[in-house]
Amino acid sequence: MILSSTIFLITLIFVIWQPKGLQIGTSAIIGAFIALIFGVVSFSDVLDVTSIVWDATLAFIGIIILSLVLDEIGFFEWAALQMAKFSNGSGIKMFIYSILLGAFVSALFANDGAALILTPILLAKMRVLNLNLKTIVAFLLAGGFISDSASLPFVFSNLTNIVTANYFNIGFAKYLFDMITPFIVSIAISTLFLWIILRKDIPKSVDITLLKEPKSVIKNLKLFYFSWFFLTLLLVSYFIGDIFNLPISIFALGGAIVFLLIATVVKTVEPKKIIKDAPWQVVWFSIGLYIVVYGLKNAGLTEYLNTILKLLSQQNDTVAVLGTGFIAAFLSAIMNNMPTIMIMDIALKDIGNEAMIYANIIGCNLGPKMTPFGSLATLLWLYVLAQKGVKISFAQYSKFGLIITPPVLFIVLLTL
Repeated sequence: MILSSTIFLITLIFVIWQPKGLQIGTSAIIGAFIALIFGVVSFSDVLDVTSIVWDATLAFIGIIILSLVLDEIGFFEWAALQMAKFSNGSGIKMFIYSILLGAFVSALFANDGAALILTPILLAKMRVLNLNLKTIVAFLLAGGFISDSASLPFVFSNLTNIVTANYFNIGFAKYLFDMITPFIVSIAISTLFLWIILRKDIPKSVDITLLKEPKSVIKNLKLFYFSWFFLTLLLVSYFIGDIFNLPISIFALGGAIVFLLIATVVKTVEPKKIIKDAPWQVVWFSIGLYIVVYGLKNAGLTEYLNTILKLLSQQNDTVAVLGTGFIAAFLSAIMNNMPTIMIMDIALKDIGNEAMIYANIIGCNLGPKMTPFGSLATLLWLYVLAQKGVKISFAQYSKFGLIITPPVLFIVLLTL
């Protein structure tokens, strides 16, 4: 246990710290090799981990490639400008609409897609509007929080969702049906709490005449209109795939490749650039970190968790759901939600309580917002902001996260 915990902690420190530009996937793979060398995991464990995460990882890559193509044709910039125009210069409306836009992007293009693509666009528009730094940070904190709290409705909305749905054989339609209410409540309650906490930094009015017309940023109007049809068709395909029990990555990655080819044929995007910009490091991060975490499982951590979760399952549903959700949340905040979801899934395997499975997902999606290193999406979000000259300190982020996350998590869990 000491050896596997040490390897995990050192790997996680390097993932968060990224010394001399060492990328997250590289650190995770090095950690996995060390775990393998020291016998914390075996080669058969590596095969087990790969069988668990391959679909989630390929689906994620597909969603990001699709997002990058849409971003290249001006889809997200158009949406951001349209959101600003709808506000009619009202700061309150713009704040609420930006949260709703973030929720839409997170739900359809995953939380990491929202962090990678929407954040720099919103930041650029806010700078054009000459908003002060406090206001910009308020909008960014709200956008960062909603990217995870809104990543509940679809299996593909978060890597944690895909891993858990595959692990427990939860179908696409069933997952959506079970999580749609928590999703709606999460957006509503997140918006309310974000407004209460950040309202002092939101201006009453904003001069939106400084912004471009939404249509002017679209590179190819026909492809833009076609993209709406394509996204609808892709969403329908997920339901069809569910009927035949097909892996979600077939449609996520397959759809992305088809749309990339279409965009290439009409000479709107440069395919080499899109493929190069895809977050391949996430593939190595997912596999590597899961292998390291499997060492904790082999050392008995999941057995301890299983004992606690069994005790919770013997209580009434409210106690079981809240207990599971908050355990997952605090573990995610301390040791990142990717390893947490796997450990918790394994611990829940033989308990057979469906509500606790969903509570685990909610805890792993919202809980990471309590710390800057709780989720990959937050790490990406902070990295993007730092590249753009906006630095949010560990203390500033943690103070915000610890204030807003517990009450939002509590209310969302109750909806289960």
